[in-house]
Amino acid sequence: MKLYGKQKVEQRLQSSLKSLREALEHDHEALEALEVIEYKLSNSLNSKKDKKTKKETTNKGSFLLPDDMEKDEFCFALFSDGACRGNPGPGAWGAIGQDSHGELLFEASGVDFKTTNNRMELEGAIQALEALQKECEENKTPFGDVQAYLYSDSKYVVDGMNQWVVNWKKRGWKKADKKEPENVDRWKKLDELASGFYKVYFRWVKGHDGHPQNERCDELANVALDEAGL
Repeated sequence: MKLYGKQKVEQRLQSSLKSLREALEHDHEALEALEVIEYKLSNSLNSKKDKKTKKETTNKGSFLLPDDMEKDEFCFALFSDGACRGNPGPGAWGAIGQDSHGELLFEASGVDFKTTNNRMELEGAIQALEALQKECEENKTPFGDVQAYLYSDSKYVVDGMNQWVVNWKKRGWKKADKKEPENVDRWKKLDELASGFYKVYFRWVKGHDGHPQNERCDELANVALDEAGL
């Protein structure tokens, strides 16, 4: 009965958060705050997960490729995540990449001493694409042939690249209220990188839900913060 009750609570919370996201669609500051709330709720609801499962998900040699990506020679899977201890506060990002056979191409992470959660989510995606560029350059793979599938647990990043950016660009990087989007420098960089490839598909995955690559990116970001003494 406890498990059932927890499932019902989580279902109701997700429904309420979905309604809030829809109501606040054009208020990006409110969406940023909402994402922090979602992150904290997700941590709370998943805090009692089996430690063995978490250990297995961080075994970087056992990552299976997502089912929704093509598996031809020029397809790559990228995963990114951001973390922030305080919002604003010290933050970090983590990213990994795999080729079409599932081989791990890179793991990367970095820190920023004063930032926000959303900037770190954007930075993780940026760094993943930059790392893929380097892989392509080293292997003499033309960027124009490459399809990348970038998976993030940030709806801010995924919805932004799939929906908001196209309209911002039409208005000269302005929102409907004629103000600049928050983190516009990071949005511009991410859009520039994505435009350099044949196609980049931005896909959302549920965070802190046992997704192996997402868990690994979260671990990379938090280890980077720990090692920096933050």
